[in-house]
Amino acid sequence: MPEYEFRTIQFPRGAGRAAIRQELTDHAEYGHWELHRTVVYLSGIERAWLRRKIIRVPRPPTLPSR
Repeated sequence: MPEYEFRTIQFPRGAGRAAIRQELTDHAEYGHWELHRTVVYLSGIERAWLRRKIIRVPRPPTLPSR
């Protein structure tokens, strides 16, 4: 099962749709984040959760000592 790391971004009440879309696009293109979920609260604040897969590279086996 893949493991993910998460990042939360909060946008203020007056943030425009274009600005929010640009911010999320930048994170997706340059940070390899994907949109996990968004919530718009009654106060107008929008919060977005981003996630990306954690890739673990296995260590190569060590050579025996002489």
